Amino acid sequence: ERRGYDFRRSDRRRIGSSLRSVMSWDADIDEIKRRRELAKQQGGKDAVARQHEKGRLTIRERIDTLLDANSFNEVGEGAGVPEYDDAGQLTDFQPANFVLGFGEIDGRRVIVGGEDFTLKGGSPNPAGLRKSVYAEQLALQFKVPLIRLHEGGGGSVGGTGQEKKRRPLGEPVFSTSRFVPLAETLGHVPVATAALGPVAGLPAARLVASHFSVMTENAAVLIAGPQVVKRALGHDLTKEELGGPQVHLKSGAIDNLAKDEEDALNQIARFLSYLPDNAWARAPRIACNDPVDRCEDALANIVPTDRRQPFQMRKIIAHIVDRNGDATSFFEMSRKFGPSLITGLARLNGHAVGVIGNDCMFYAGAMTTAAAQKLRRFVDFCNSFHLPVLSFVDEPGFMIGPDSEAAGTIRHGTAAISAVLQSRVPWASVQVQKAFGVAAQAHFGPAPYVLSWPSAASGALPVEGGVAVAFAREIAAAPDPAARQKELEDMLAASQSPFPRAEGLSVHEIIDPRETRPKLAAWLELAQAA
Repeated sequence: ERRGYDFRRSDRRRIGSSLRSVMSWDADIDEIKRRRELAKQQGGKDAVARQHEKGRLTIRERIDTLLDANSFNEVGEGAGVPEYDDAGQLTDFQPANFVLGFGEIDGRRVIVGGEDFTLKGGSPNPAGLRKSVYAEQLALQFKVPLIRLHEGGGGSVGGTGQEKKRRPLGEPVFSTSRFVPLAETLGHVPVATAALGPVAGLPAARLVASHFSVMTENAAVLIAGPQVVKRALGHDLTKEELGGPQVHLKSGAIDNLAKDEEDALNQIARFLSYLPDNAWARAPRIACNDPVDRCEDALANIVPTDRRQPFQMRKIIAHIVDRNGDATSFFEMSRKFGPSLITGLARLNGHAVGVIGNDCMFYAGAMTTAAAQKLRRFVDFCNSFHLPVLSFVDEPGFMIGPDSEAAGTIRHGTAAISAVLQSRVPWASVQVQKAFGVAAQAHFGPAPYVLSWPSAASGALPVEGGVAVAFAREIAAAPDPAARQKELEDMLAASQSPFPRAEGLSVHEIIDPRETRPKLAAWLELAQAA
């Protein structure tokens, strides 16, 4: 009986082989094409039309806008949820609602992916969830930048669509968390993200797990949506009131604002242009047509002689870094968060650099808790991708007062200083004006190249205010207290002059401000060659 069974099975195999020899795979190939066409339909014509009515692109349109023409190489196009009739024939196919693949920006390879809002509002179906996790794994495997374009919600109380009675539930206890590659990307490859509509739950966490994030004016970033918040806390707020740009640009959750989707995608492309592919490479140097010895006359008097008068630090930066015609290479990040500190990327003689500077228009440039957090994150980012730092110093010290004390400014500020002093990249610090107190150390790396302008002033405390405290009794006892305070301030101001510091080699050099660009460029050539 056993031999008979074996004979029949062998006979079936022989017959099947003969049939296959006269058949083709055309039907299967047609099925592949059909499924691809169904995947391209996304959520269907009506869902795509609704997306366009909101003034938003679909995820596939966003990817096409971002990438070089015809460079998108999709991964997992056939992943999705099929539907069959009783005869086992495919009747419909719901694609994974996360589109993923390789592509190029200006000829440079990247990984790009994002939720498809036309399907379930971007809330992940099973295949979509797997592809979103796979995005980080691909970036780590191939060591290339990762871009995520977000619009969608997280999971629901009903799960992601798996059979509810299936067992076992959940991942095995010995499996690696899917958040491990999410965390690892931040130390290995540049990650840029965009919020291009409502983004909540898991996609919101992925959005902020990045080195640069941008949101459009009609986007919202939420831990939980309005209905959940109303039920849990009783607050009746719109998506925009909960997590619109006016909230998250100031919270620091999002770096930049874009006027529309095209602007957001252009900002991502520009951000990546300053960075290497990964943490094992250096940023590419580009050709520079801006004269390296350019000396701007405007720099000579841009800082007022009256130290109480403000000035525009961004103008100083723009005069020094590379420019192309009237366009500066300076790309600012996180302007609304911790506004007393300026952070961004730029080029100097073709080299990519990180740039920090104080903005005396906010708290006289003092270090607040938010500014300290901003500095720490930025310094860590520059460290990860080997970007030299240019620091333009006008630091009056830590922000003072009850609000600052309650916010723990001293702790956050000291943590920022620690990050600076642990950095491994070259630092150049240009002391433009103030450098007072402990907070000033946050602007000088462990072995910085230090240039001083004639407008610089250094010390434990600013003369203004410091004299009033240190000499309070003497001033009060003077026949003319105001005149005596002015006399003391002038005397101590002379001790804070940059000239004695230059004489004692406490700075590398005191310079004419117009010399700043050529001096920094010459230093950078040496630093990058070391």
